[in-house]
Amino acid sequence: MGKTEEIANSVSRISSGTRITGELFSTNDLRIDGSFNGKIYSKGRIVIGETAEVSGEIVCANADIWGRMKGDIFVKDILSMKKGSKVDGNLNVNKIIVELGVAFNGTCRMITTEEFDKKAAEVTGDMKIEKDDQQPASRKVK
Repeated sequence: MGKTEEIANSVSRISSGTRITGELFSTNDLRIDGSFNGKIYSKGRIVIGETAEVSGEIVCANADIWGRMKGDIFVKDILSMKKGSKVDGNLNVNKIIVELGVAFNGTCRMITTEEFDKKAAEVTGDMKIEKDDQQPASRKVK
């Protein structure tokens, strides 16, 4: 496996003890164990770890929530809320898994792929997240 392929399958991480405010756009999976306040867009999976506190809006392909989330979530495929997680906000998902012991306050709406794609286009605006083979050579890591 070449380095370009490894990066495409890598996981970005916000470690425990780290606080970030702003907007995050990623083609990779993302694991958050720290604190994030803002907007997150990922073409991959977002994992909110047990120690994480996330506030804002999430738009992603799949999500697993173990920690705390406050805000709106848009998931193209599967949202999985794990035992002990706390979610305050509106869920917009294609499929959902809720384990016993989840604290959820908000609304849940089942959406189609087309509805998700419309939201994703709204969130990313002019920024187009492309596949690695379409990235300019200066952005590829070899």
